[in-house]
Amino acid sequence: MTDPKSSSYRDAGVDIDKGNAFIRNIKDVIASTHQRGVINEIGGFSSLFSIDKDKYDSPVLVSSTDGVGTKLAVAKMCGIHNTIGIDLVAMCANDIVVSGAKPLFFLDYFAVGHLDLEIAERVVEGIAEGCRQAHCSLVGGETAEMPGMYPEGEYDVAGFVTGIVDRDEIIDGSDIRVGNKIIGLASNGLHSNGFSLVRKICFNDLGLKVDDYIEEFDCKLGEALLTPTRIYVQPILNVLKNYKINGMVHNTGGGFYDNIPRILPKGCRAAIARDTFPVPEIFSFLADKGKIETREMFRIFNMGIGFMVFVEDRDVNDIMQQFSALGESPYLIGEIFADSEEHDAVEIN
Repeated sequence: MTDPKSSSYRDAGVDIDKGNAFIRNIKDVIASTHQRGVINEIGGFSSLFSIDKDKYDSPVLVSSTDGVGTKLAVAKMCGIHNTIGIDLVAMCANDIVVSGAKPLFFLDYFAVGHLDLEIAERVVEGIAEGCRQAHCSLVGGETAEMPGMYPEGEYDVAGFVTGIVDRDEIIDGSDIRVGNKIIGLASNGLHSNGFSLVRKICFNDLGLKVDDYIEEFDCKLGEALLTPTRIYVQPILNVLKNYKINGMVHNTGGGFYDNIPRILPKGCRAAIARDTFPVPEIFSFLADKGKIETREMFRIFNMGIGFMVFVEDRDVNDIMQQFSALGESPYLIGEIFADSEEHDAVEIN
C-alpha cells in the first residue's frame, strides 16, 4: 500500500505563520490604546486588567457584546475596512455608558475563511481608533481562520466590552419622572442599523453602486453608508460629573419605539416632537425611494438621534450647553408624561 501524501495545516487552508505575522503587525496599534490598568501585552492566553479600587466604593462590572450587522457587506463592496471597527466599538461602548459605566477594556473576534493580512490589519486599526475615542483599552481578541466556513473575501467581526460603575451610581431609568425632559444627541447618519433594508433599497431595488454619486448626500453612496457610528462615551461621562441623568437610551436597532420603553418606569410615557431635530437627508432618501411609512422609519432607524438622555427640567439648558461645548449637537426632543391607556409608551408627533 502506498503511503498517503504528507499533509500540513496550511494544505487544509489554515496558515499559522500568517496568523503569527498578523499579531506581530498589530501589536503597536493595540498598544496605542492601552491605559492604566492593562497589565500584560497582546499575545498571551488571556488579558489582565487591574481595577483602581481607590476610585470605587462598590464597583460593578458592566459588559456588552455586539456586531455591526450587514454594514459589513457594504464595507466589502467599497473595499474600505478601516472604519467598520469604529462601528464595532461604538455599538458596544455606547450600550454600557447607558448605565453610567466607564469602558475599561475591549476584545474583538475576527472570523475569516482565509486570512488577508492587509484587510485584517485595517479592521484592527479601526477597532483601535474606536477604543481611543471611547477611552478604553484594546487588550486582546481572537482571529479565527476557518476555511470552508466563509466564502473567499468574507469575514465577520464581534466585539466585547467591559466597563465599571459604582453601584450607587448605576443609571437604569428608575429615576425617570413625569416632567423630565429628553435631550437627543445627533447621530452620524445610519450608524449600524437597518442595513438589510438599506441594501435592498439601494442595491436591489434602485440598482445603485457604491461609487455612484448621490446628489442628495453630496458624496458617493458608499461613503454615506459607511460613515462610522458616533461614540458618545466621553461626552456622557463628562456631563455625569456635573449633572444628574435619570435615564439614557442608545438609539440602535428598534429605533425610538423599541428602545425608549426599555428604560421607562411604570406610569411614564415619552412624547417626542419630530420638528425639534433635523433628520439627515439619507433617511428622507430611504423613506422616499423605499416607500417606507414614517412610523416604520422611526422603528428601524435613529432618524438623526443616536443617543438620548432623560434629565430634570431645571438642568436642560446647562446640560445642552455642556454637550455643545464637548462637540455634540444636542436637541430638546421630548418630555415624559403620565402613562394612560389612551396613549402608547412612545408617541412621536
